[in-house]
Amino acid sequence: MSDIDRDGRWRNYRHLVSPLGFKACWSTPIFAGDEVVATFAFYFREARGPSELEREIVDACVHLCAIAIEREERVRERERLTYTDALTGLPNRARFNMVLAERGMSISPEWGLLLADVDNLKLVNDTFGHAAGDALIQTVARRLAIAASNHQIFRLGGDEFAAILDVKEAAVLAQHAEALIRETKRPAQCDGHVVFPAVTIGGAIAGREMAASQVQHNADIALYHGKERNRGEYTHYFAGLRTALTRRFRAIRDVGIALSENRIEAHYQPIVRLDTREIVGFEALARMRTIGGELVSAAHFHEATLDGHIAAQLTDRMIALVARDMRRWLDAGLPLQHVGINLSAADFRVDDLEGRVCGPFAAAKVPLDHLIMEVTESVYLGRGDHVVAEEIRTLRSRGLKVALDDFGTGFASLTHLLTVPVDIIKIDKSFTDRLVAADAATVIIEGVMSIASKLGIRVVAEGIETEPQADHLLSLACSLGQGYLFSKAVDRETATNLLETSAQPMAKANTGSR
Repeated sequence: MSDIDRDGRWRNYRHLVSPLGFKACWSTPIFAGDEVVATFAFYFREARGPSELEREIVDACVHLCAIAIEREERVRERERLTYTDALTGLPNRARFNMVLAERGMSISPEWGLLLADVDNLKLVNDTFGHAAGDALIQTVARRLAIAASNHQIFRLGGDEFAAILDVKEAAVLAQHAEALIRETKRPAQCDGHVVFPAVTIGGAIAGREMAASQVQHNADIALYHGKERNRGEYTHYFAGLRTALTRRFRAIRDVGIALSENRIEAHYQPIVRLDTREIVGFEALARMRTIGGELVSAAHFHEATLDGHIAAQLTDRMIALVARDMRRWLDAGLPLQHVGINLSAADFRVDDLEGRVCGPFAAAKVPLDHLIMEVTESVYLGRGDHVVAEEIRTLRSRGLKVALDDFGTGFASLTHLLTVPVDIIKIDKSFTDRLVAADAATVIIEGVMSIASKLGIRVVAEGIETEPQADHLLSLACSLGQGYLFSKAVDRETATNLLETSAQPMAKANTGSR
């Protein structure tokens, strides 16, 4: 353009350059591949075109500029790939670490951190395949990004996400966490399968003079606690959680060592007929022998059973001990009817539950109709009714029976009777404790007895401690019970003596008197 004042292409831009005294402009495009990414321009204060020297300068500069721009784009692309998660397009762990470090150096402590885990990703992978699992991760990533709005969301890897938020109050952080949970839980199509996404979130607020790494550690503790106790919900960090976590790790360590040193024992609490006080079976309960020889009940190391690995190991040990003891009782010709063993939610998350339960009894040549598997409602909440129901049906098809333990204390107990086949209901001790006239517990037990009778389910009342309780239960047509009124849990030798002196004769058991 040798004359800006006369060139029509400058009509809308002439007012920008004329005040500066420019009369002409000569520009050359700079290409990156086939795309124009910049221009190199000469402006003149007189109406003229470029000289030969100026043309040579431009040719050289354009080439150098193209090289520099292409290099910069490659650097930016490498940086993007370095700090971006390939599956979701979110910033990745490396970027999270960088931003977290920047927050730690910030003068203002007003920010919060949320850490989220996708619930049941492994189940989706195992059931529908990894393509469905990847689709689930992508769905959760999109929904978290939408719900977080202008806050920063990161995928840390696997089923882990993080959000850094500009908030300073725990209540506001909790509101954001709840919004993430709500947005995430809508049904989703994942590789052709309907999946119900859910996330468990832990969070912490930064404080003055608190290192960013400490905020992350606090949120980690909250998330860990949430995954153990409040799946699908939000848990905010407070100082007591650290103490609880330390106590849990100590319990896990102690039980793990006891397992390795064969200091886990099986004790047996009798189940009796309330009218005759004859023993019709036992419930096997884990006891830990300390190095000093003291016997510790399961209630004192319950924290350890929240660890899936320890819980499964504990179940395996109890199954092996009970199979051994039952074989001895059968060899001695004692009138053994059945023994109940407790299964945890962790047992239903470990592969080959059928083999783990049935294998040791087959090896000991103990018929499975002597065995009762006791499960609580936490089992259903861990994996979903349909999964648990199928595994329980498989176990029952092998001949063993299933008892629903602590009935009435969980969520929608009666609903579970529709979906999960059981042979026995064990009424929780909290109802037995309230067995007085006009109390709601009496009405509830009456209703349970009526329902169980029509469904062909036997009922056992737990925690019976007084004769009036036993009499009241008999008046409500509940004929079986267990509790300290009859016996505490005892060792194998004492249980053997009880079978010899107080067991219901097998002739009566075989005629349906049990």
